[in-house]
Amino acid sequence: MATEFKTNPKLDAALEALHGDMLDTLKRWIQVPSVRGEAAENAPFGQDVRRMLNTAIADIRRLDMDPRDVDGYCCDAEIGSGDETIAVLAHLDVVPEGDGWHDEPYGATVRDGRLIGRGTADDKGPAVAALFAMKALVEAGVPLNKKVRLILGCDEECGMEDLTYYEKNIGLPDMGFSPDANFPMINTEKGITAMQLDAAMDDARLISIESGTRSNVVPGLAVALVAGDVREAAADAFECDHEACEIETSLEDGNTRIRVTGIPAHGSMPDKGVNAAKLLLAVLYKLGIGGTAIRALYEMTGTENDGRGLGIAGQDEVSGKLTLNLGLLSVRDGQLSVTYDCRYPVMFSGDTVRGMVAQTLRDYGFVMAPGRDSKPHHVPEKSQLVRKMMDVYNGIMGTDDHPYAIGGGTYARHLKEGVAFGMIFPGEPELEHQADESIDIENFYKAARIYAYAIAALCA
Repeated sequence: MATEFKTNPKLDAALEALHGDMLDTLKRWIQVPSVRGEAAENAPFGQDVRRMLNTAIADIRRLDMDPRDVDGYCCDAEIGSGDETIAVLAHLDVVPEGDGWHDEPYGATVRDGRLIGRGTADDKGPAVAALFAMKALVEAGVPLNKKVRLILGCDEECGMEDLTYYEKNIGLPDMGFSPDANFPMINTEKGITAMQLDAAMDDARLISIESGTRSNVVPGLAVALVAGDVREAAADAFECDHEACEIETSLEDGNTRIRVTGIPAHGSMPDKGVNAAKLLLAVLYKLGIGGTAIRALYEMTGTENDGRGLGIAGQDEVSGKLTLNLGLLSVRDGQLSVTYDCRYPVMFSGDTVRGMVAQTLRDYGFVMAPGRDSKPHHVPEKSQLVRKMMDVYNGIMGTDDHPYAIGGGTYARHLKEGVAFGMIFPGEPELEHQADESIDIENFYKAARIYAYAIAALCA
C-alpha cells in the first residue's frame, strides 16, 4: 500500500513560487557546453567546465546561500544546522553532444512541455532541482536538524577525479543521495571498469577507423577508410533492422570511406542503443578486411552486450547481469585501439574480469593498458536512509515501489551510505548521453518537490 503522506502547504507554495526561476536557471546552465577539456589554472577540467562552475556559483549566491569553490574541482553550499551532514551530490559536466540532434544541443529549446539540451537529464536538471529544493526549504522555514550540503562536481563523466580531490581536501559526509539516475531509487550500483586494449594491425587494407566519444557512451557513428573500391560490397554487407541506422559509402582518391550510423545510448545500458562501431565491425568482417584484430573483436564482442564471447558473462541476485559496451574504436597508423566499458555485478571482482579479458584477447595480439576500477556499491533496503526517502517518494506518487540496481555509476558510491534518487520517473524516456536529450518540465518541478520533502524527512 502507498504510504500515508502529510503535505506542508508553506513548502509547496515556496516550491511553486520558484518554478519560473528554476526553469530560467536550468536554461542558462544548459547553454554552457561543459565538456571536459584541457586543464588550465584553476580549471582542472578545462575552461568550459570552469565557466559552468562559475555560473553555478553565481546562481547559488543569488539564492542567498554561501558557495565555496573547491579549487575548480567542485563547489558546495550548506543549509540547516546540527552535528550530522546529509550530502546531495550532483554534477555540472556533460558528455560530448555527439551526432543526430534535431535541435541545437546547447540551445535550451522548449517544445511540447519539454526542455531540450545536453545535460537536461544528466545532470544539470537534477542539480537545479536539488538546489531549488534547498532554497524552498529555507523560504518555507522548515526546521532542519542536520546540515544539508549540496556538492556540485565537475568530473563525474570522466572518472570522478573531482570527488576524489574533494574527499581528500574537504571530506565527504557519510550519508546522502545523488539525483543522477532514476526514481524510485537506486540502492545498488554495479562495479565499473574501462578496459583499453591495443593491437598491431596485420591487414594494410584497413587504413583507419574512428568511432566513439567516450567509453561510457554507445557510439552513434563509425567511420572507416578502406583501400580500394568496396562501395557496393560494403553496402551489401550492412545489416540493421532499425530504420535510423544506415551506411553511406564514397570514393576518396581510390579508397572507400564507409560511414555507419547507429543509435547512441548510455554505456551502462548498451541494449538501449545500436552500436555503430559494432555495425562497422560486422561489415569489415563480412568483407574479410581488418585481419586478426577485427576478426577477434567481431567474433567475441560484435553481436552481444553481456561479455559471453570473452568469458565474463554472469549475474547475481542483487544487481543483475554484467554488461559490456564497446565505446571507443580506432585504427591509426597501423595500430588498433578498443575500449570497453564493463558494468559487473556486486558479487564479481573487477580484477578478475580484467584479467580474463586480457588473457582471452592476448592470443590475438592485444595488450591491455592499465585502468581504473570502481567497486560495486550497495545500501540495504532496510536502512533508515532508504526507508525515509522511499516513504516520501511513495507518499507523493501514491505508489508502493522499491529501490533497485543499475549498471550506471553515480557519486553515491563515494558515500558510505549513499543512494541515487531520480530524477527520471518510471515510464519516462531515458535520454542521457543520447541525441535530443530532454526532460519533461512538469516532472522537473515534481522532482524538486520530492527532493525537498526527502531532505526534510532526513533532517527531521
